Amino acid sequence: MFAEALEDLGMMMQRVFTLMTQGRGTYEMTDRIDTIVQESSVWIGLVHVFLHHTSASLILCENADPSVRYDLEAFMARLAPDGSAWFTHDDEGADDMPAHIRTILTQNSLTIPVMRGRCALGTWQGIYLWEHRRMGHGRQLTVTVQGELKSAGNAG
Repeated sequence: MFAEALEDLGMMMQRVFTLMTQGRGTYEMTDRIDTIVQESSVWIGLVHVFLHHTSASLILCENADPSVRYDLEAFMARLAPDGSAWFTHDDEGADDMPAHIRTILTQNSLTIPVMRGRCALGTWQGIYLWEHRRMGHGRQLTVTVQGELKSAGNAG
């Protein structure tokens, strides 16, 4: 009876975790997010990933060729270079304001469809945390999965 009520009402689950970075660069977390989705038992729905920081971001990016992420980093370095004279905010160092700009130009949350109990990503898509600071940080993320549990009506 209780399981039937969950199927009728849908389901929501939330997990919080910390990803330790080693400094500027991208950190793939596709498998970790997909595992959380699978553990939720949601069959059809959405997964929302939120990053609790203003100097790192989340990107949905090409995961087959690392040169894509290298080129993104090179682009951002030209757009918001460390230590630029026009930045007044440098409380935490020369990379402080550039990190904030990079985050504003990208995003700190992603919403991905869940289909058949998995993240519905494209063939070459991966979920990445993009660290914009030169030093490593512990980055807190909240993952919320919501949707309908698998039932006879949606199992096909």
